[in-house]
Amino acid sequence: MPRLLIGYLVPLNDKLEEDTSIPNIPLNQGPNYIGRHTTASLSDKRLSRKHLTLTASPDASAVLAVEGTNPIVVKSENTRKKLFSKDNATIHHGDVIELIPGHYLFKYKTLSGNENVDEHGVHNHKRGSNDRGKGAEVEELSRKRSRQLVPQEKGSNTSFKAEVEGSSLGVENRGNLQSKRDGGQVEAIQHFRVPNDKLPQTFRLLNVQGLPQWANTSCVSIGDVIQGDIVVAMLSNYMVDIDWLIPACPKIAKVPHVLVIHGEGDGTLDYMKRKKPANWILHKPPLPISFGTHHSKAMLLVYPRGVRIIVHTANLIFVDWNNKSQGLWVQDFPWKDQNNPSKGCGFENDLIDYLSALKWPEFSVNFPNLGSFKINPSFFKKFDYSNAAVRLIASVPGYHTGTNMKKWGHMKLRTILQECTFDKEFRKSPLAYQFSSLGSLDEKWMAEFASSMSSGLSDDRTPLGPGEPLIIWPTVEDVRCSLEGYAAGNAVPSPLKNVEKDFLRKYWARWMASHTGRCRAMPHIKTYTRYNGQKLAWFLLTSANLSKAAWGALQKNNSQLMIRSYELGVLFLPFKTCSSGFSCTSNGVPSEDKLGRPESSEASRTTLVTLNWHGNRNSDSSSEVIKLPVPYELPPQPYTTEDVPWSWDRRYNKKDVYGQVWPRHVQLYATQGS
Repeated sequence: MPRLLIGYLVPLNDKLEEDTSIPNIPLNQGPNYIGRHTTASLSDKRLSRKHLTLTASPDASAVLAVEGTNPIVVKSENTRKKLFSKDNATIHHGDVIELIPGHYLFKYKTLSGNENVDEHGVHNHKRGSNDRGKGAEVEELSRKRSRQLVPQEKGSNTSFKAEVEGSSLGVENRGNLQSKRDGGQVEAIQHFRVPNDKLPQTFRLLNVQGLPQWANTSCVSIGDVIQGDIVVAMLSNYMVDIDWLIPACPKIAKVPHVLVIHGEGDGTLDYMKRKKPANWILHKPPLPISFGTHHSKAMLLVYPRGVRIIVHTANLIFVDWNNKSQGLWVQDFPWKDQNNPSKGCGFENDLIDYLSALKWPEFSVNFPNLGSFKINPSFFKKFDYSNAAVRLIASVPGYHTGTNMKKWGHMKLRTILQECTFDKEFRKSPLAYQFSSLGSLDEKWMAEFASSMSSGLSDDRTPLGPGEPLIIWPTVEDVRCSLEGYAAGNAVPSPLKNVEKDFLRKYWARWMASHTGRCRAMPHIKTYTRYNGQKLAWFLLTSANLSKAAWGALQKNNSQLMIRSYELGVLFLPFKTCSSGFSCTSNGVPSEDKLGRPESSEASRTTLVTLNWHGNRNSDSSSEVIKLPVPYELPPQPYTTEDVPWSWDRRYNKKDVYGQVWPRHVQLYATQGS
């Protein structure tokens, strides 16, 4: 059932007058969560993401609970009371809340009884406390919008008019025209089917609600990868919504040992501690440099048969697994022969180095028929990664020097690419950077980053040479017309000061994804690639946005790499690996075919291509073709003079597909704060 609107928090200025430049925050019956980024105006670091809870009642009173670490103030008539963390108070119509004493003033204003409207008529849809409630409301609304905005699901050439004011050509449709012009295939993803033993060589997109069936071909949900008799689960992420995760993936509640490595803070962490199952361990890795985050998104699932490693791009929250363009890679690895353990490999070394930086508290686990083990980074040396289909590209915070400088960030990518040879067609070929948050950049760092991305040798052992990059970034119109409307812009959180730098103008390119049906599913996926037409020299799927914090910046005459955050990605290279078909969740006997990765051998070369690749009769038939479901179209289409890059702290008064303007309240957690 949709919740009733009870009232609003109305922003006030220093003179206690209503501040019309800031949107009201709607309050529905039941719990409402207010904090940093509830609206674009609330970005102060002193505000917790879940600063306070307001539980509104039909009688128009509300119980306020302080969730964050900093105090707030409530002014009721002539009384001014300071409330500290965990304090509660009842507030009434006309009371004023100071989110920080003396700052961020809001008046609680209620509606009369017959003015209550359901939340879909006012602001972003909320998720209920269980998965059925969360999914049903959103799916039904998405279906309605999809019918209104995309009249013909298959190859439609009609434009949508219904609710997208002033748009004469639909976003999806404009992508279709561009795709046809470039020889692309409309609905190409419906032909993307990969045998299980080949899955590690590619990646998959996540399911998106409200899309036609063809657009979710070979796509996955969280329940598709977390399955089987898991003994230990390590879930690495930035945002974690326990109230959504457990109903969405009941299997995780049955795992006997769960370690959650997260990037949450204060109020959310306190909530997680109260709500988590008793057998879950919560750990936030050390962040030695200010403004860093734990941003890596991965899962390590340990089974009696082996370990499943998943690297993906979605926070553990509802909207990320249902409403956005996301990517996921997975591969299963067997236990090593304990009597004759094999040597390590590049994938193993990179994995252990990365896990060692996380510093989680070790714990003991008893495995059936195998004995008891301490779960620490060294434990993961017990698995055989010799057939890994990818290389890991990770970032860990710190000031890295000497050989450590080449272990992390863009310098790790540079080091691996420098060891690889690529087809001569990639000489000076272009680069694509696609991500969902833009840091504060400058031309010097962009050149440093492009130098790493342009690394690698041609077949004749000469450098590939510099590639010209384009940045694939949604426009304001893309966000406004998206499946979520302006609410999608909450997950593209870059301020105007970062986006509208003059030197960036030459880089902007459109998010166009008609071949995967995702023009209107805004990207939270992060990818980087070097391409020539529909062929890819290499492709990186990662958690890393385009920022110095994520990728690192060289310092001290290029002798030191400074990184602020944890990130993790997988690099696809054009070299064959073993396709043994090993699975942690089936009892089949893996193939003994061991192709390995002889990277210097010409016979081991593969061809990486997009879904829009048509094939080339003159290509070497011995080269295996690996299709990667790159969600956007290549080559990217540069912005026109009418295109405006999205920035989330601007005001947009042109209504979106839900009749809303921006900024607006967006709730990201099932029953917590946003």
